[in-house]
Amino acid sequence: MARSYISIYSALAANLLIAVTKFIAGAFTNSSAMIAEGVHSLVDTINELLLLYGLKRSKKPADNMHPFGYGKELYFWSFIVSILIFGLGGGISVYQGILHILHPHPLENAGWNYAVLALSVLFEGTSLIIAARAFNRLRGELSWWRAVVKSKDPSSFLVLFEDGAAVLGLLIVSILMALNQHYNLPVLDGVASVLVGVVLILVSLILARESRSLLMGEGISPETVQKIKKLVEKDPGMEKVVNVMSTYQSPEEVILMLIVVFRDDQDTEEINASIERVRTAIKNEFKLVHFVFIQPHAQS
Repeated sequence: MARSYISIYSALAANLLIAVTKFIAGAFTNSSAMIAEGVHSLVDTINELLLLYGLKRSKKPADNMHPFGYGKELYFWSFIVSILIFGLGGGISVYQGILHILHPHPLENAGWNYAVLALSVLFEGTSLIIAARAFNRLRGELSWWRAVVKSKDPSSFLVLFEDGAAVLGLLIVSILMALNQHYNLPVLDGVASVLVGVVLILVSLILARESRSLLMGEGISPETVQKIKKLVEKDPGMEKVVNVMSTYQSPEEVILMLIVVFRDDQDTEEINASIERVRTAIKNEFKLVHFVFIQPHAQS
């Protein structure tokens, strides 16, 4: 989680600084693509603030209204971030681009834009490298995409996707701006803005899908389920495990329910002892499992 904070803070500092310079450059050069990039950076800045807020809220202790804690706050705010990328980032960029395609304006004082783009690539690239290194340490031997799908901490990959989209957007704007200036085709400025918007919309859809899945309640992996079954069935008081149900309450907290068949030759005291042994063994072996509920299987 500490690595997530480092990535978010570095992205926040970069995006805040870049957003201001992009808006200034866009105003001086009359470039819709640069304004779109400014909106992009402003939305990313807001997103980082929301992620930090979500991380803080997710650490609140459990209370009477939320007996399992506030861990899902992080998943909620991550979903909000993906919606903001779609609506404010992608939507406004596409809208601005269409307006400038219909009513193109010649590029003015292009030197401002090139200076800002160069600085933006430097800052965004640095933030992307920091986020990529942090995620690379977390993913272990998994592929990048597989690690994103299996990750239960959206803050670990949200910043990575944001920074990646930002660098790609900067490259698009730089190329089309150069073509605009060389061939005197002002319509390319609007095209660049639309393409930046499309990139943001695609990224937002991916992030929304992953955040929604976590918010709805993802369970532990099938491999972990099998390990838990074997561990439980080793206990002398257990006959077999009928079902294993689980959900991630937060990236660091799992709620687990087991439906089991106890051996017939046990009295109530022995069954309770068996439950306690199993609960302790699971918590010792799987550190993310904070709550273990064991229920006897209803025989038909």
